[in-house]
Amino acid sequence: MTLTDVRSDTVTRPSPGMRAAMAAAEVGDDVYRDDPTVNRLEAVVAERFGFEAAVFFGTGTQSNLAGLMAHCGRGDEYLVGQEAHTYKYEQGGAAVLGSIQPQPLDNEPDGSIALARIAAAIKPEDVHFARTRLLALENTIGGRVLPAAYVSAATQFARSRGLATHLDGARIFNAAVKLGVAEAEVAAGFDSVSICLSKGLGAPAGSVLVGSRDLTAAARRWRKALGGGMRQVGILAAAGLYALDHHVARLAEDHENASFLAERLRSAGLQVDPPQTNMVYLSVPSKDVGPLAAHLVAHGVLASIGERTRLVTHLDVSRSALARVADLIAAQLQPH
Repeated sequence: MTLTDVRSDTVTRPSPGMRAAMAAAEVGDDVYRDDPTVNRLEAVVAERFGFEAAVFFGTGTQSNLAGLMAHCGRGDEYLVGQEAHTYKYEQGGAAVLGSIQPQPLDNEPDGSIALARIAAAIKPEDVHFARTRLLALENTIGGRVLPAAYVSAATQFARSRGLATHLDGARIFNAAVKLGVAEAEVAAGFDSVSICLSKGLGAPAGSVLVGSRDLTAAARRWRKALGGGMRQVGILAAAGLYALDHHVARLAEDHENASFLAERLRSAGLQVDPPQTNMVYLSVPSKDVGPLAAHLVAHGVLASIGERTRLVTHLDVSRSALARVADLIAAQLQPH
């Protein structure tokens, strides 16, 4: 049975061309800064996003954490959305390992955080309070693209209040493709951006943190302390370079496939949120969650099923496979 996996875009496998690039990669010891392929990836990403420097990390979680630790010291605070990955899905690493206090704030329906809410959360300079140092945003967040006008206003407001800004750009390429702009435009206004290569771009691992030379130097030191110093990792960097050359523009196909899947489910009478990028959210009655999950597994479909089910399109899932997924879901959830 051929499996169709729509749990996440993290499940993609390296394409034959990417595997060939990895096999041919020139390598060296990256801790010594001797890996030419890593050095090239860092230079390419920094230039492409409009920053002075970059650091290659094994994972996005580690890239975000090192970025937060480079911005904030022990007892400092960062402002972050309740739905944000750096707050909700990274085991509280900033607090556990960085002694950084998160101040979670409610996200608006479009994924933003209201400027008034940010302003109210900034602590006064007083010995009773943690020092508010950083605003962290995410784009895309839950598949939603932050409005460009909002990002500009939020980063300018943060700067006016003396805060640095960090962007979790795990799916920043999806945002850029959706908006039809260069990646540097999506990253504009931020002091640091974490850029993932292993989701929609299809690399097997790797994220790149971009920022100033001083900030990335601090993050590189934290990377070593966090166990992220890597040796002949040009093999992975080569996959990232291949993805940048071959897999960015095709993200539009994932977005189109998500719209196709959503419309197919909607036409079957199911409740679906209109997708912006590559994530489709389907409402499932609680009584149907277990039976639907079992039904899909029995038919070779892997999905994260819940009352708010997320179905993610990516380069390993065809339009015909998504049509089959929609039909299987509809057959299970439609009244008989």
